[in-house]
Amino acid sequence: MQAKTRLGFLGLVLILFANPAWSSALPLGDHKISVTPRGGYLMSCVRHWRRGPFHGGPWIQGNDWFPSQKPHVEGDVHMSGHQFSIQHVGHWLDIYSNDIPAHGVGIYPIRWSDPVHKYDPNPNSIRPQDIHYQLPYHPRMAATPTCVPMGPIGIALDGTPIFSAVDNGGIDAVAHEVQDRCNGHPNHFGMYHYHGPSSCMPNEKTSGLVGYALDGYGIYGMRDLTTGKILTTSELGACHGIVSRIRRHGKIVKMFHYVLTKTYPYTVGCFRGSVNRSNLIRFQPRQIRRFDRRYGSYGG
Repeated sequence: MQAKTRLGFLGLVLILFANPAWSSALPLGDHKISVTPRGGYLMSCVRHWRRGPFHGGPWIQGNDWFPSQKPHVEGDVHMSGHQFSIQHVGHWLDIYSNDIPAHGVGIYPIRWSDPVHKYDPNPNSIRPQDIHYQLPYHPRMAATPTCVPMGPIGIALDGTPIFSAVDNGGIDAVAHEVQDRCNGHPNHFGMYHYHGPSSCMPNEKTSGLVGYALDGYGIYGMRDLTTGKILTTSELGACHGIVSRIRRHGKIVKMFHYVLTKTYPYTVGCFRGSVNRSNLIRFQPRQIRRFDRRYGSYGG
């Protein structure tokens, strides 16, 4: 029995190394949630998780997952009417999006005939939204970091909202949830969104600006501007950010910013800057008010 077990293990190892697609494992971020800032974790405003539908499939193996083996929602639907704008108005960046994707998307709701339906039967349709944020043109560090809620925590430069790294069960949404080829999908309000990296995201694998977190700090691509090296989660601070040189509003400056990474928590681990409650309360009113009742006023 022991010899067979060893042979089975060696066989699995040989398969993994013989097939490059199965050797590109990433660590799962499941349950890496903290109530204080912590590198590689999500400081979430939600502290009690309901047991939602569990998504996953054979691309998840133990504590790892294999992106190249994860299937995508079928389809390449190009929707019309995309609207997105950013304007500098006084001390603010005025951002508007109707969340109609600027790129092709999968067919939602996911059809019964789609092979991914057995893993994630997302029943939601993509619907136009009315997203309007006023973010500080010159963001400032808060006295202490604040937690990130479920729902939008930022917005990409293609007008697509960026959600936190977890689903409603508190597990790694990028790894578990099945999305389209742009790694996006709609929630129950019809809001199409990302949870992490997307090949359709502007500047994903460069040092350029990907989008903005709701505290006004930029979320930048995977590469460091000075070295050209791809940054990893272990090189970033507790909120998934770093102070380094970036190109901001046409100038090279050295300042704090968030970094998009291949691994959890992917974009923003906690808000390092001051967050305007009005940017959160519209889409997450019950969540923020529940936080207020239990833990004190959000953001202080």
